[in-house]
This record gives sequence, C-alpha cells and structure tokens, in this order.
Amino acid sequence: MGTVNLLMSLPVGSITATSLSAEEFARHRSPGSGKYYQGRSILISLVLKDGRPDFEYLEEGGWRDVRKDTEDAIRGALGGKRTKTALSNRSFGCTPIAAYQDVYLTKTGGQILKMERGSGIPFRESTCQEEMTPEEIAAAIGQPQQQTRKPRLYMIIAPTDFLVLSSLTPVEYAWYATHRPGKIFRHILFTELDESKVGHAFLVAEEIYRSAYTELTENRKKKTKTIVMGDCLNRIPFTTWVGYDREEPGGLYVGNKLSVALWGFPEKIPRSWERAY
Repeated sequence: MGTVNLLMSLPVGSITATSLSAEEFARHRSPGSGKYYQGRSILISLVLKDGRPDFEYLEEGGWRDVRKDTEDAIRGALGGKRTKTALSNRSFGCTPIAAYQDVYLTKTGGQILKMERGSGIPFRESTCQEEMTPEEIAAAIGQPQQQTRKPRLYMIIAPTDFLVLSSLTPVEYAWYATHRPGKIFRHILFTELDESKVGHAFLVAEEIYRSAYTELTENRKKKTKTIVMGDCLNRIPFTTWVGYDREEPGGLYVGNKLSVALWGFPEKIPRSWERAY
C-alpha cells in the first residue's frame, strides 16, 4: 500500500486525498502548475489510520456522505492519483479539531511553514448572554481579568474571511464567537494582528476604523465590530501576525464550543520562507 495524505485547505474548505507531501501539494497548486490556485492558504493534514480517516465527521444534515466521499478519494490516491478531491467545500465546519495532525501556512509560490502545536485551553461550561461585558465573559469561563483593555485586531480565516476589532482577548473571543446567541460559529480559525505593523489604512477607511475603535472603548457591552469583509488573508503579511517574532504568544487559534488551541510559529523561520511572496 502506498502512502497518502488527507489535506484540508482553508479558507476554501476543501479536503483532498493525495500521494504528495504537504510541501509537494502546495507546489502542485502554485503558479505555473496546471492546478494553480491564486493566493495564500492554510493547509491542515488530518489523521489517518490503516488508510482511513481516524476520526468521525460532525453531522451536517445529511446532504452529502462525507465519510464515503473521503474514503473513495483515499482509494483513488492509493490507486495512483496524485490528488483526488474528497470534499470540495465547507469541510471546516464538519471536521473535528481533534483530527488536526499538522498545520501549515502556505504562500502563493507554494512555500510552506509548519506551525507548532500548542496546548488547548478548555472552556468552563457557561451560558453566553449578548449583554455580557468582557469582564463578565472572563469570569464566566475562568480566565484572568485584564488590568487594561483596548480593542484588538483579529483576522478571521474560517469559516468566513473578515477583520474584526474586539475588546476580548483571543481566548475570550474564541468562546464568544462559538457561544454568541444567534451568531454562533461551530468552529473558528483566526489570528491576532499587530496593529502597529499591519497598516490598517490600506484595508479600511480611517473614519470607519476610528468609529469602530471609539464605539468599543466607550460602550463596555459592545465586544466586537467588523470592519472589513473578504480577501484579508492575501492582503495582510504573515509578518504582521502577533507571535511571528515570538515576542509574545500568537499564531493560529482554532476553537469550538469546548476549547481553543494555539498553533504557534516555529522558533526559527527559514530565510527562504521570509523572502517568498
């Protein structure tokens, strides 16, 4: 039996069975290839055992047989296909976080950077109310109170692509996003951006940014304010992500209603990765 990898690509949300490694797969979809997909992406390898997914997909209403489609794609890859699509879209919401084996950042040219797995933080069981303040959220989920708060800038990568200002810490935001009444995300993948490096002026009008910032600082019950929708991953350099220089914790946060985990940057980032677009 040959080797096979099962790779989820975000933000598209496809899952592909492939005989290629993650690095080969990224190059396969880079410019100049017959499978060129423009832009950056997040690649997540999923756990396999004996040539089958070593996890169960989450229920999504029965409109497709995700298990059968995945096993069929794996058989295709084992049979000689370089790549075989298992799910073409919306895989992020039905794939359990526990199925993540490795996580990679992928640049347009096909270069990849493997992230480091961090420990997960479980959420204390509690009910979310729309009028809760950040301090009340911290107390409800057992997080330390912040001595000072200022709006943070988050880029949400999946299940949808947007920028949001929030007065919540990353752990608080992950809990709020997966518990907020009427606007719940089943899963969320996001990163915090260093506002001093990102240069928000080229992303959003200054008036919109300042208005959102003022609203969050003056209204303690207002916890989030969306400021940009769409195509953020391609427009914001990885170097502006909090944690890139390892001066403070940061990277990719992935959460659900039970917990949030951080995949951080490696201690040494290859020069070839830094030079690539």
